[in-house]
Amino acid sequence: MLVFLWVFQIAFLDTCYTLIRQAQVQTCAGEITDAIKSGKNVSDVVNSISRENEMSVFVYDSSDEIMTKEYVSEFNNPSGLRDINMHRVYSFYRLAKDHSGKYINSSYVEEDNVSVRGLDNIEASFDEIMNGGDFRIRRNNRRIENLIYAEVLKLSGDDERFVLVTAMITPVDTVINTIRIQLIFVSVIFILFAIVLAFLVSKRISRPLVEINTTIKQLARRNYNVEFNSRGYLEANELSDTLNLTRDELQKTDNLRQELIANVSHDLRTPLTMITGYGEVIRDLPGENTPENVQVIIDEANRLSSLVNDMLDLSKLQSGAIELETEQVCITDEINEIFRRYTKLVEQEGYNLSFKFDKNVYVNADRIKLGQVIYNFINNAINHCGEDKTVIVTQKANDKRVRIEVEDHGEGIPEDKLEYIWDRYYKVDKEHKRGVIGTGLGLSIVKNILDLHGAKYGVKSKQGSGSVFWFEMDII
Repeated sequence: MLVFLWVFQIAFLDTCYTLIRQAQVQTCAGEITDAIKSGKNVSDVVNSISRENEMSVFVYDSSDEIMTKEYVSEFNNPSGLRDINMHRVYSFYRLAKDHSGKYINSSYVEEDNVSVRGLDNIEASFDEIMNGGDFRIRRNNRRIENLIYAEVLKLSGDDERFVLVTAMITPVDTVINTIRIQLIFVSVIFILFAIVLAFLVSKRISRPLVEINTTIKQLARRNYNVEFNSRGYLEANELSDTLNLTRDELQKTDNLRQELIANVSHDLRTPLTMITGYGEVIRDLPGENTPENVQVIIDEANRLSSLVNDMLDLSKLQSGAIELETEQVCITDEINEIFRRYTKLVEQEGYNLSFKFDKNVYVNADRIKLGQVIYNFINNAINHCGEDKTVIVTQKANDKRVRIEVEDHGEGIPEDKLEYIWDRYYKVDKEHKRGVIGTGLGLSIVKNILDLHGAKYGVKSKQGSGSVFWFEMDII
């Protein structure tokens, strides 16, 4: 801003003043020509304009070869052109004619021709000053610039007027020197003020950032007990709130990571231990090579294979490597087929599984992937069905969509944990059941498969009253 002021107030002040003065002269000349054309009291207009704008105005009748002066302003232009000689008038007239009737330019008048009343750089005797007489301003032998505007005004027929306006362009050297001194003081004051202000603002900005930086280093060392409470300007407050949220999410992620390691270790270690144990028994003890013991090894190997396959399927789903092979599928028949897999579980363990539907419904889906979704929902309900061992699957259909609900009467899911149940290996009760098949990846696989199908899904749960998992698809 200071540089801007220096450039425009010092370097371009003279130029700007000259341009403004030129525009002012042209405007005043236009008012005079309008008065001449309209037949107003030209003398009053000329005198009014010349007094208010410090200009000398001459209006000549140029209809004949010899011009005659019609109007002369009463104002005495300090440039000394009040009694301009006719030779120069004719010269300006020809210039105006050569420039389509209008001509503007500036000329210089030697200071010896300048006589004004003033108090600056006065070289006059004491008596002259006391007596209030006229005296000359000496401006170090400089010349004064005078602006001249000439216009030839065509009226009717051969009737013609020549308007000549002169105005002094006051030397602005003294003004520039005054402004320069003022700008020096203003620059010094504002530079000092800017330095102080910059120091205070930078301290205000940097202090909360320094505090945040110190705290975030502790967070990088996995210290989740830190608190971002730096308070300052709005952005620092928002950054602190965002970092507090980030800290909470990192802590949750770290807890999930630890649970992931524990769950994977348990799910892998248990079948391996069973396989190793029964294998050693068969090897070391005669007569233990029974079909039952071999079946245990086979079951545990299948359980281990199922876990590995689920891990691979989930990785492929999340990476987008699996493409759906859609076809027309009767979702009602798929549910009935999956129910048949649980016949042994119903007979031996006393589970009560029921499927409620009123008609067969067809959807466009990948048959195998849709079966995985239904199977995982039912299997998850069996794992958490509670003491009554009841799982109810309901099919609700209208003209456009079908909704499948899988309900259990178990312990339910706390409200604050509902958003995490779709994460892989996340378990609400952290309990591993051996009586039913499960890898801990079911709901995460379900989520990704349903996302690929563009289906809606969710869960309704109340702690102590069980849960209802559901999904919706378009009917074809």
